[in-house]
Amino acid sequence: MKGMSEQPATSPQESNGEAGFDSIRAEISREMVRLYKELFGRGPTKARTEFAGPDIVICSLENTFTPAERSLAEMGEHQRLRDTRLYFQAATADRFREIVERLTGRKVRAFISGLDAQVDICSEVFYLEDGHRGE
Repeated sequence: MKGMSEQPATSPQESNGEAGFDSIRAEISREMVRLYKELFGRGPTKARTEFAGPDIVICSLENTFTPAERSLAEMGEHQRLRDTRLYFQAATADRFREIVERLTGRKVRAFISGLDAQVDICSEVFYLEDGHRGE
């Protein structure tokens, strides 16, 4: 793991084999859980990170709601919950980007945060700059 932080992978193929690639995905997931806990007061109970090709990272997080957010969902206030959560995540987007940039060694060119408020599943999608051309 120490070697991974010294030379982050720029694509799944450059991560010192499947074990190194798994380590990067696991570390991104752990960092997302930590950040959610710090920002929202509790972390998700399930987190998974995958590469969708060489330039897209998708983090799926489940069971993220605080007790107050759960109450809003139970009242049917899904849009209000979604708007509030996404507004807050947009305000802290740099912190989400920093995690992926640090662990992959690549700049994030776009960050999209999504939430299904009815089932408490969030997704964080990161589009990475082309590591092969240095863009």
